[in-house]
Amino acid sequence: MAIPESRRLAFREIPIIDLSLLVSGNRDSAAVEEIGKACREVGFLYVKNHGIPKKLINDILAAGREFFERPLAQKEKVLLDTRIRGYLPLGYRSYEGESIAATSNQEGFWMGPDRPLTSYNRLDGPNLWPENSESLRNSLDAYYKAATALAITLQKAFALALGLPDDFFKELFVDQSSLLKINHYPPQDNPTTVSNIGVVPHSDEGGFTILWQDENGGLEVESKGGEWVVAPPIEETFVINLGDTMQIWTNGEFSSTPHRVINRSGVDRYSIPFFASPRWNAPVKPLLDSVRTNDSLEETFEAYQSRHHRRIFPLAFS
Repeated sequence: MAIPESRRLAFREIPIIDLSLLVSGNRDSAAVEEIGKACREVGFLYVKNHGIPKKLINDILAAGREFFERPLAQKEKVLLDTRIRGYLPLGYRSYEGESIAATSNQEGFWMGPDRPLTSYNRLDGPNLWPENSESLRNSLDAYYKAATALAITLQKAFALALGLPDDFFKELFVDQSSLLKINHYPPQDNPTTVSNIGVVPHSDEGGFTILWQDENGGLEVESKGGEWVVAPPIEETFVINLGDTMQIWTNGEFSSTPHRVINRSGVDRYSIPFFASPRWNAPVKPLLDSVRTNDSLEETFEAYQSRHHRRIFPLAFS
């Protein structure tokens, strides 16, 4: 299904929203209103007082650096599989965001819900862990739980911002297919083509993304007017961006916005995205009551996401 077009509004900055009341389970109509405005006009927002301890981030960074510094032969023993678990090698080729293959100046390690392989759901499967990686496994498992809790808070806020009951998205995320990743971007002084940067311009496919980025920067967001805007690191915040599935669910009322990464800092950059995605058989279609759709065009999230995985990560399917 094609992504519904959003209203094309220019923006000059991404708002910073305090989640302290929402995280503690209290109402905060002002924060909900700010979130709704950002989701409609920008598709990106910063959140502070989000409830994820700094120690969890530090633990992942330490374990991730140790893994990325290992010899390539060791890392390739857990090479990315079709369920998008394992090691994504530096300089991988993909069709993300473009009709021709592009090279991403990035390497990463992926994990998700650890479930048995099934014949009907290509998103489920066991995680792939490298040898002697207890710290990596423990830190990613702990962070996944904390990010899931934050995602639930955001799901409620998104629903309220749409004028819906706060549990509107709850059932969609039962048995979630969310994925967690740690990224490593080597420095890139002066890239000459958008086909060879940290990550090429793209939008995320899932519901939304919770991103931690280090102090070195590199994330850029495309405005509705076509201008690339830097989303600089802000201490003790996360960047939240909506995905294509959320834009489809809301029939374009909420916006999934293209973004890219260029690490011009001169030093290694690390980031930790949590891709909040629904259960495998969640419908990918407009869900608002006022919208009528042809059910014959409905696609499950499993089919939708798997189709995009094959395009973005052809190396896992070769």
